[in-house]
Amino acid sequence: MLLAIDTSGKTASCALAENGTLLGYRMLYTQRAHSQILLPMTKQLLADTGHSVQDVDVFAVADGPGSYTGLRIGISAVQALAFAGEKQCVGVSTLEGLAWNLCGRTGILCACLAARKNLCYCAFFESSGGEITRLTEDCILEAGDIAAQIEHYNEPVMVIGDGAAILRQSYEGFLDAPMHLRDQSACGIAMAAMHKTPVSPDQLAVSYLQQVKIG
Repeated sequence: MLLAIDTSGKTASCALAENGTLLGYRMLYTQRAHSQILLPMTKQLLADTGHSVQDVDVFAVADGPGSYTGLRIGISAVQALAFAGEKQCVGVSTLEGLAWNLCGRTGILCACLAARKNLCYCAFFESSGGEITRLTEDCILEAGDIAAQIEHYNEPVMVIGDGAAILRQSYEGFLDAPMHLRDQSACGIAMAAMHKTPVSPDQLAVSYLQQVKIG
């Protein structure tokens, strides 16, 4: 049984899965601190599905990029739960989790999150309609550089994440993810985590990306 948490952005979410079946999912778009919402939400999800935290075998969490404070809250919560139960953890790139939201689609995906000003956290993936393959590493780029990469693929590219709004201000050549799959989701984190090897909770760390120069 796997419990996944995502606190990397404006949404807070948790998901419980077992043997490839989603047992329950909660998501809230909130202006309140994730620290106020996360544990009560997770506790209620477990109760609603008839389980307790002791039933969880592996904890998964979005480890960045994203909100500095939100990421620290999520990782600290998962570490505390895992240490208490002597369980293992999986850290998942926020961008990879976004890509897994659209694993049912076939084609190129661009996971794109607003960073600051005209910058976005970004990574490209390819979906086979059931599996996700990473094409680029997570990075922080200006909108124009992301648009150039989209053009490079010479095929329809679907953009997931709130960075799409920044791209749309100057570039129209991409597809928007549907509303219910557009934001960070613990479901995406759970699906990605199922394809990774768990580690001890002390090995979890936040991935803070720095701006890189292009060219």
